[in-house]
Amino acid sequence: MGNSVARQDFDWVYTDQPHADRRKEILAKYPEIKSLMKPDHNLIWIVTLMVITQFIAFYLVKDMDWKWLMFWTYVFGSCISHSMTLAIHEISHNSAFGNSKAMWNRFFGIFANLPIGLPYSVSFKRYHMDHHRYLGGDGIDVDIPTDFEGWFFCTRLRKLVWIILQPLFYAIRPLCINPKPITQLELINLFVQFSFDALVYYFLGGKSLVYMLVGSILGLGLHPISGHFIAEHYMFLKGHETYSYYGPLNYLTFNVGYHNEHHDFPSVPGKNLPLVRKIAAEYYDPLPQYSSWVKVLYDFIMDDTLSPYSRIKRKLKGEVKQE
Repeated sequence: MGNSVARQDFDWVYTDQPHADRRKEILAKYPEIKSLMKPDHNLIWIVTLMVITQFIAFYLVKDMDWKWLMFWTYVFGSCISHSMTLAIHEISHNSAFGNSKAMWNRFFGIFANLPIGLPYSVSFKRYHMDHHRYLGGDGIDVDIPTDFEGWFFCTRLRKLVWIILQPLFYAIRPLCINPKPITQLELINLFVQFSFDALVYYFLGGKSLVYMLVGSILGLGLHPISGHFIAEHYMFLKGHETYSYYGPLNYLTFNVGYHNEHHDFPSVPGKNLPLVRKIAAEYYDPLPQYSSWVKVLYDFIMDDTLSPYSRIKRKLKGEVKQE
């Protein structure tokens, strides 16, 4: 459990990310994909139902024995909490109401944020758009681990700890890599979220609050769905920057596993990404892909050549426009 890995730095490249060029090539050949770039209004009802489901769960666990509370927190609460973060990912791309109603999407994201317990939606939108525009960009893309993470979490045991603590690192990484001034909308997100948390505690008690907060932390840590954090961009094969997953957990995650397709066409909602793959199969089928996020987590921990340093990184050229 203590073998150190060989990698001592990120994989620095001097080329642009592949997604823009592939998007142009695919659209030239299959212009019908543009018809898939439209809002998914079903997302509104799905997210609303998920929020209501968690509200009901808050009530059901309020008097539950602690051992059963923690069991259902991991088995059910963590799954739906992680799925809610990926609903927020969809909403950040304006998939619920469309680009013409951007603010409707922002406030809907704040609503979707409620059962997660921690204010997340507005800030995620700001940093996630940078991730798409400047994938692997040094000092911009906060999906890239810090040098400390790459240096310290370099053994199997430490990589396991790093995966368990993923929520912590995703929270503090923007402050270390690319801090931004807080916006009024972020303050609204914070006020609404903490007011909601206080109401949960006041009316339902501490166990409901624990279910909400611990479920979110567990769901984003050592959890089968969390395999997507590693699967999406960690370089399991030299030179390949983005990977897709085509397994059943896509049903719980708004097809976030179709990650090459998503980065090629971020304006296509998750519901339509399988159609993108079907239309342009000759572009996606030959690319490296996964069928199990659990195996991704296992391989990442056990393979001594993989670490948080296993990411492609690039120095950005020209003007950088951030959210």
